[in-house]
Amino acid sequence: MSGAFALAFTAALNPTLLTVTLVMLFATDPRRLMSGFLLGAYTISISLGLVIVFALQDSRAVSTTQRTISPAVDVVLGLLLLLVAFVIHSDRDARVQERRRTRAAAKGPKEAPRWRKTLDKGSARSAFVVGILLTLPGASYLAGMHRISTQQLSTVTTVLAVIVFCVIMLLLIEVPLLGFVISPDASRRTIKRFTDWVGMNARSIITRVALVIGTLLLLRAAITLLT
Repeated sequence: MSGAFALAFTAALNPTLLTVTLVMLFATDPRRLMSGFLLGAYTISISLGLVIVFALQDSRAVSTTQRTISPAVDVVLGLLLLLVAFVIHSDRDARVQERRRTRAAAKGPKEAPRWRKTLDKGSARSAFVVGILLTLPGASYLAGMHRISTQQLSTVTTVLAVIVFCVIMLLLIEVPLLGFVISPDASRRTIKRFTDWVGMNARSIITRVALVIGTLLLLRAAITLLT
């Protein structure tokens, strides 16, 4: 069982979940959006996990999906992220950024970005739907569900194992949300310091994150195909 939960921590390192978390942190009311997203993510991940464990444990569907679709997605995303890291590190996007800064200076003070306005208008219900749509099963999730299905556990224990797996997998959303619940003011100050730091080091951060995640995705695809 420990092997399955180790896969849950691997599944938590999901580029999509990380991106969504960072975006929601910039909202005026991140707690509202993160709560809705987390409920949607719980709904789809736990429901799908129970289906896999109970209905497909003797099927090859999990293995087939893990060995074909997931590695292909990992390879495409990994190569795209490595391309992003190369472009930013080589300053090939500097000319585009300079043109944007020139146009922004000519227009004077600007309003909040459109994506920020849209995000601020978002409801917990819409975030719930987004949570369902974006919490897609990856290779680690499928492997974890398959590992749980082979443990010959009781029904109750199996259900609890699936729930614990999904809770671990969604730590990137749960931890900041817990911070807003326990100490909202301190969490906002921390986020303010974090966003200021990100603004000062954006190029370096994007380059390194894209390089690391892209490499990890390619490694995960290779390991999945070779095992």
